[in-house]
This record gives sequence, structure tokens and C-alpha cells, in this order.
Amino acid sequence: MTRALAVTLVGLLAFVCSSLAQTGGGRLQISWIDVEGGASTLFAAPNGQSLLFDTGFPGNDDRDAKRIVAAAKAMGLTRIDHVVISHWHGDHVGGLPALAKLLPLGTFYDHGDGVEQSDRPLYEGYKTIAGTKRHIVKPGETITLGDVRVRVLVAEGPVIADAVNGGTANPLCTNAARQEPAAPENIRMVGLAINYGPFKIATLGDADWSREMELACPVNKLGRINLYTINRHGSLDNSGAPALLGAIQPQVIVVNNGPRKGLGQKVAVKYVTRQGETPTPYELNSYLRLAKLPAIEGIWQGHQSLLDADPAHNTAPDLIANLEEGASDQGHTITAAVSADGTFTVTNSRNGFARTYRAR
Repeated sequence: MTRALAVTLVGLLAFVCSSLAQTGGGRLQISWIDVEGGASTLFAAPNGQSLLFDTGFPGNDDRDAKRIVAAAKAMGLTRIDHVVISHWHGDHVGGLPALAKLLPLGTFYDHGDGVEQSDRPLYEGYKTIAGTKRHIVKPGETITLGDVRVRVLVAEGPVIADAVNGGTANPLCTNAARQEPAAPENIRMVGLAINYGPFKIATLGDADWSREMELACPVNKLGRINLYTINRHGSLDNSGAPALLGAIQPQVIVVNNGPRKGLGQKVAVKYVTRQGETPTPYELNSYLRLAKLPAIEGIWQGHQSLLDADPAHNTAPDLIANLEEGASDQGHTITAAVSADGTFTVTNSRNGFARTYRAR
């Protein structure tokens, strides 16, 4: 081998290694960022493209925006290509103004111009930042990040017309409990299904029970899901319909709760009955409703619940990213690395604990 050829090969190897490092080594990378009871999830595809779903809270010295930037840098990202905002509540869109000053942002996606008066300042601020790069999504639309496919399940409504991921008629709809629709902003929610090879993840933001039932009955339009970000930060009062959870059969669930928000809040029965119908009872404790799912292999929490600190109502400590609240909270993330064959490893950044699952 000539010296010139050797130098060329070394340079090529260095380039390949650098490229793999920047793109997660051919893996889809996911980070659930600790915005303490808000929502923000970052996806980095193997081709280097990225998508952020929600931006957390405003204020607090730009805490959430800074945590998103830290997660992006950990993935090797210098910009975020796609920003999807689920709805106009402050814990989902509030961190955007600060984030836009810290990191270049590409195309913006949202559910449209329906807005409650109390949320209008956040909505108007979003429109100013998005400008001409704004896109209002419709159910069934797709955002493509190389081999990663992001499909819009719902935005404003109705829900997606055709089932995805092999979804079929759902026998759990018989005598399924029903509830009145939530307030308008949680009805307008953008929900996403994301596929990479055989791996399937879904996240519905704060979607309520009535929207879940539209997605679940009479046909399960989500199909089976490997990894599910549970709705409403784990507060399954007006969400977590058993007809949906039982149909999608998640292997792993991530709860983006705060120490005193979401998981652990008391759940009441809110049946809506129709003449001649007796709804099937369901587990009222939110954590136990998830833990009793027959296909579940792991539940990961952003925080230990301090609303209900009973160990039986929280996951195993190794699977909880943050145990403290206030100034001592370090904002640890939960991450996942997904290979093209469907193998995915979830890691707790607080303690390095990891567990590997295979998509089924």
C-alpha cells in the first residue's frame, strides 16, 4: 500500500467515524427532556435530521430551553430541523421563545389557529417566531427524516382516517367506559406515530379520553406500539382509556411527569353512560393502570411522584430519572437508542441504568 493510499483510507475512516458519531451510529436517538411536568421530546434520525415535539415551560431563567439545547448537543446536533407544537398550553410551547434564541430552528408544525383567549399570547408569540416557516398539519400527513417516518394521528380532528401499524377492529370497545370531551385545547392536540424499521413509538401529548376513543374504537388506528409516551404527564383522570391502552399493547411506557404534576394526582370515575349500557370498570390508580397492562415490560418516569410517593404507585427507582425537586433537581433525561432491527435501549442518565428491549 502506498503512503498516499494509506493517508486517504485513514481520512475516509475518520470521516465515517465522525458521521456515525453525529448520527447515533445508525440509530434513532430519543431524549425525553426533564421540563418538570411539561413536555419536550427530541428525536435525532440516523441521517442526522432532527425533530422536537414541544418545548416545555417559559421562564425560570430559561431552564427548559437550556435543557433542550443540552440534549441536542449530547446528540451531536447543532440545529433542530423540525419543531412540532402539540397545542398552545404554556408547558408545551412556553419554552420556544428562549429556545429560538439559543439554537437554529427549521420548519414549525401545529394544529391551527383555534386558541383559547388565555393562551393567545403564547400563540401569537409562536406565530412571530415561526413566520413563513409555519405549517398547519392535518391527520395523515407525514414528516420524513430519512428512514424515520413521522405520521400525524390527530390535529384539531377528526383523527387519522386509516389505521396504521396493522391496526384492526378492537374488541375492547364493547362496554368501554366513555367520558365527556376535555377543554378545547386538549381536543385540538397534535398526536404523532413514529416508525423506524419495525420499531413503533406514539405520543399524544395531552390528548383526552374522548380523542383516545376515536383512535381506538371501533378500529384501533394506532396498531401495536413498542414505546409510548403516556398522555397528560401520567395523570390519567381524563385520559388513559383502557380500550386504547389494551389495544396498542405498549412494551415500554415513558411518563413525562414532574415531582408534583401528572402521575400521582387523584383520579375520579367520570363515566358517561348511555341507555342500557354498563361500562366496564377500570383501575383508577394511574400507575397501576399502566403496570397491569399484560404486555408491559417497563415503565420509566421523569420524576418520582411526590403527590403519591407510595413505592407501589411509582416504578422501580432505577427507572426514575429524577428523585428530587426544586434547586436540587438536576434535570436528568431518559433516552432511547433504536437500531434498525427494532432493538431499543432505554437509559436513565441519572444513574446510567439501561435496559434493552426488542420490538415485537
